[in-house]
Amino acid sequence: MIQKLRPYLPTAIIAIFLTYCGVQYLTGDKGFFSQETRQVELAEKQKLLAVLAAERQDLEARARYLRTDNLSKELLEERARVLLGLNAPNEYVIRDHIAPARNS
Repeated sequence: MIQKLRPYLPTAIIAIFLTYCGVQYLTGDKGFFSQETRQVELAEKQKLLAVLAAERQDLEARARYLRTDNLSKELLEERARVLLGLNAPNEYVIRDHIAPARNS
């Protein structure tokens, strides 16, 4: 019986391989039906990129103002107060739970 099926063995292996490739093409990570999921993920990543780019521009502007050749006295005073936790006698401080700055 096995001798009768032996000529069909390569055909069966090729058919199984093609079936596997077809299923992966349709449902795999980069498959045809996961296109919409990838589009949603891409949109989320682009939003995150825009937020991070804006944050980077802000940090670069702050760093530019803190350099010695272009020192902003107000920004330097603000950073010192934040880091040291100080305020002027005529100021009111309203404390709120804010995540600490990453560059502090």
